[in-house]
Amino acid sequence: MPHPALPALAQASQDLLAAVRRDAPLVQCLTNFVSMNYAANALLAVGASPAMVHAEQEAPEFARISGAVVVNIGTLSAPWLESMLLTAASAGQAGTPWVLDPVAHHATAFRRGAIQRLMDLRPAIVRGNASEIIALAGGQSAGKGVDSRDAVAQAEQSATDIAASRQTVVAVTGEVDFVTDGKRSVRIIGGSPLMPRVTATGCALTAVVGAFAAVSRGDAYTAAVGALSCFSIAGERAGALAEGPGSFAWRFLDALAGLEHDCLTRASPLR
Repeated sequence: MPHPALPALAQASQDLLAAVRRDAPLVQCLTNFVSMNYAANALLAVGASPAMVHAEQEAPEFARISGAVVVNIGTLSAPWLESMLLTAASAGQAGTPWVLDPVAHHATAFRRGAIQRLMDLRPAIVRGNASEIIALAGGQSAGKGVDSRDAVAQAEQSATDIAASRQTVVAVTGEVDFVTDGKRSVRIIGGSPLMPRVTATGCALTAVVGAFAAVSRGDAYTAAVGALSCFSIAGERAGALAEGPGSFAWRFLDALAGLEHDCLTRASPLR
């Protein structure tokens, strides 16, 4: 069922944006080569502090001083997987929230095995596209590589099942986003059709989800909703001015940085 108090949820999300800007939480990202620069810039734009620390020799230790950890398997390799597993375990031991982006996890046997091992380490939030979430729940998706070929609405039950069975929050992103903790759920409208045409936009969103989780005091549901709401509003604003994907990329960073103190309550994208 939808969350019964959308204005309160919008206000809580707004409060988290203010907390990110006030506290500049340190967000450790074990992310893919394609997304590092854009994800770091998105974190800076929203007010957080990025740290692209992924080496096995230091990443687990670094997780203990981070506000949140983000694990993205986009350009997965055996050494990176080992570091991700050790870092996620370290984050869990330290009480540091960590966010998982299961990029194309259903594409190969190596990825399928990796994602199950990571899921067993209990991420606070899982953020993926519809095809990734359907496959993660054991369903048959139409996804091809990193691209989603399924509608978000088709993934809502899969997301709810994962959230309930794994005791996590699942955020499914697409034309209309969907966030659930297995009991509550909400949809988020907005964004721009140009967003899927800029590489690493989704990866950057996962990083920003980490920033919100870092200041959420254990409320992973509101953290996911707040981050996705910011992306929705910024995407809509950037898309209205952009001439194409190139100009959208930098306009989107500017739009994130320019979000007003009351943007999420004045024009809430929650439904």
